[in-house]
Amino acid sequence: MVTVASSLRPLALLGGTFDPVHLGHLRVAWEAAEALDVEVRLLPARAPPHRPQPIASAEARVALLRAALAGQDRLGLDLRELARPGPSYSVDTLTELRAEQGTQRPLLLLLGQDAFAGLPTWRRWMQLFQLAHIVVLTRPASLPIWPDSLQQQWRKRAVTEPAALRATPAGAVFNLRVSALEISASQVRALLAAGREPRYLLPDALLADAALLAPYRASAR
Repeated sequence: MVTVASSLRPLALLGGTFDPVHLGHLRVAWEAAEALDVEVRLLPARAPPHRPQPIASAEARVALLRAALAGQDRLGLDLRELARPGPSYSVDTLTELRAEQGTQRPLLLLLGQDAFAGLPTWRRWMQLFQLAHIVVLTRPASLPIWPDSLQQQWRKRAVTEPAALRATPAGAVFNLRVSALEISASQVRALLAAGREPRYLLPDALLADAALLAPYRASAR
């Protein structure tokens, strides 16, 4: 099949609870935007089906994200999963976006390597390849084990150049090396719950406004 590069700038999504958003989230999103020359939107989940539910409310997490993203125009915010009732399934989100963005604009789903390894457990996971490309955000010296069904898809769909993600609207898998910032939201929450200051783990804008982090200081989890 002959493919023609799209003139539409690809749209990439980085999902998560962002509970709270931290520098690890922002750094990999920024690196993806620069390396792939794409629009990147952070996509907070209302009810993630494969992980514990968020501690902070949707409103509190959106306030954190808005503060963290202020002052730049490379990374954006997409709130559609917060507005949709029920579990935040990626296949539903990408179906909405595909209908909204049209059939030709390349869509990219940015996944950490651990999330990608669990992809066969996701709802209608094979349909994801019909809706978007998948970009696996990998860290140096980290080799996750993939199930056979996922390895088959990797062999079938892997591309080695970012330009290939513009050639078709969906269906490829691309490996993108990103900085290994070993920061976790659970680590940040534990520090805040203990009354400590997670400086250099969170954007300064979040540390400067005590009200933004109040849901975590009040939590013992």
